[in-house]
Amino acid sequence: MKKRNLIIGIVVVVIIIACIPFFMGGSAAKGLKLETANAGRTTISNVVTATGTVEPVVKVEVGTQVSGIIDQIFVDFNSEVKKGQVIALMDKVNLEAESRAQKAQLASSKTEFEYQEKNYARSKSLYEKQLISDTEFETATYNYEKAKNSYEQGQSNMIRVDRNLAYATITSPIDGVVVNRAVEEGQTVAAGFSTPTLFTIANDLTQMRVIADVDEADIGQVEEGQRVTFQVDAYPEDVFEGDVTQVRLEATTTSNVVTYEVVISAYNPDLKLKPGLTANVTIYTMERPNVLTVPSKALRFIPNEEELASMNLTVTDPAIKAPMGKRVIWQKEGQTIKPKLITIGASTLNMVEVVDGLTDGEEVVVEVSTPIVAAAPPAGGLFGPPGANRNNGEGEGGSN
Repeated sequence: MKKRNLIIGIVVVVIIIACIPFFMGGSAAKGLKLETANAGRTTISNVVTATGTVEPVVKVEVGTQVSGIIDQIFVDFNSEVKKGQVIALMDKVNLEAESRAQKAQLASSKTEFEYQEKNYARSKSLYEKQLISDTEFETATYNYEKAKNSYEQGQSNMIRVDRNLAYATITSPIDGVVVNRAVEEGQTVAAGFSTPTLFTIANDLTQMRVIADVDEADIGQVEEGQRVTFQVDAYPEDVFEGDVTQVRLEATTTSNVVTYEVVISAYNPDLKLKPGLTANVTIYTMERPNVLTVPSKALRFIPNEEELASMNLTVTDPAIKAPMGKRVIWQKEGQTIKPKLITIGASTLNMVEVVDGLTDGEEVVVEVSTPIVAAAPPAGGLFGPPGANRNNGEGEGGSN
């Protein structure tokens, strides 16, 4: 008998719960509420977000074109340097020896050339007077041309040797700061196939840039000159500003995601921005300050005559159609909902600019809302009196 009564009780409770929406339907209809909003002036904007890397505007990798041992280094990380300043010296013993040998060879080539030049001049004079044979003149000419070519080759080799000797003195090509030093004193560098990087020098760290990767779906909205704000994890409370200076055309594909590089200027007077920091970028693709706006939902509102009638409201011209270039919004006047034609401009996800048709403070209908009414549980709960616990028969606070 107890089991049967328990089953009957459970069935009754389930039926009551299932019928609650039917009983609440009438009251829900009575609870409909007309939501309105006032037209007001504000700033609307559309943005594109991306992630980028902070870099110096000008960064030069300084290397060497000759192989050898690093003899002396005069700068370190973060050292400020001037253009032409000596920052390192390579061992010059072999290069200086090669220079002296080349000078001696050049002097020998010059002596031979001057001798053969005089001999050629004599032979030419005698040949014109037909005092020597053709063979003797051709020999003199041959020796002269050969000595001349050898001398010119020696001059070219001397230029190359002197230039290599000059390359052993490493100087800064720009004014800036050393951001990387890749060698130590005594280290051997080989420049056989490529120029090894010894130092990386950034020109001016007060003028930085951000290279941002913008998704292909957003790149069409990005243009040069647009305002940008960005933040870095190193200074989470600071917001840095810049402008789009370049939209690069080359696409980059990573894991089937296509992005384009956008270059953003970043003024850095406090030197907070450091090369390599990750920046979370916001690009303002559209900004309209101090414009008259209404919620976007006002344009999507379509009056339902039955719903409005339940609130004792009537609709004027419910089938109105907006002409080309116009949009319809609805306004409440007393117990009547009337349409009004407006011209819109820029829009965002939530707001739309009103160019014509409304003035500041005018009220527009946004939507009809239905309050959510929560059903109260039975006074005694589903299975027992207030405070009872199904497991141990004690109150909800437990035993004392």
